[in-house]
Amino acid sequence: MDPLQTVIQNLVAGNRILANEGVVDSKGHISARHPHNPGRYLLSWARSPGLVEAEDIMEFELDGTPVQDNGKPIYIERPIHGAIYEARPEVMSVIHNHCYDVLPFALTRTPMRPAVHNARRIGENVPVWEIRDKFGDTDMLVTTMEQGRDLASVLRANKATLMRGHGCAVTGTSIADAVHTAISLKINARAILEGMRLGEICYLTPGEIHAKQTGAASLKGFDRAWDYLCRRAGVNP
Repeated sequence: MDPLQTVIQNLVAGNRILANEGVVDSKGHISARHPHNPGRYLLSWARSPGLVEAEDIMEFELDGTPVQDNGKPIYIERPIHGAIYEARPEVMSVIHNHCYDVLPFALTRTPMRPAVHNARRIGENVPVWEIRDKFGDTDMLVTTMEQGRDLASVLRANKATLMRGHGCAVTGTSIADAVHTAISLKINARAILEGMRLGEICYLTPGEIHAKQTGAASLKGFDRAWDYLCRRAGVNP
């Protein structure tokens, strides 16, 4: 299959999975860097993620300009995607969501740190971007490239950043990688919130976070979790 068609197919799957796993609802979006042109990215027009089909995928310049305007409404927070792709050449997929389990960590001073072993992928640090620091009182949506670039400057080399009072942005070296990280962020958040009812949380150490991956999950090209998530969401892997 042509690489572009493969990316589009995986992007549709990513949308459906994120909706099915409760990471996104009617809002939120996932994009992928264009496989033939790294200065562009692919993103659906402004549909609810659980409804996205292959024909909904559009092509955008990094500044958010659609390559071909088909007259359909487009996501207003495109600068989240374009600014991260601009700043991080290794990033191949970006997710923006308002996951309910993650939101408490974007509302409080409690840091998001990996406590569950599968959350090692989020890394030691999930910074919080505060839109007020540079832009004052806004509607808290990322609607300009200046805002997107400021967010990317806080994200830095991390896998994700929380957006104060809003949600988060998640990156990946592939669509599957970004989706797995977004789901892990949700699971980790829920486990911490539930664990706090019982007592103090025992977080992973830096050594545990960076320990070499072992077992079947370390095999190149083997991703049983992606297969499972696709089937669960009703799409082909």
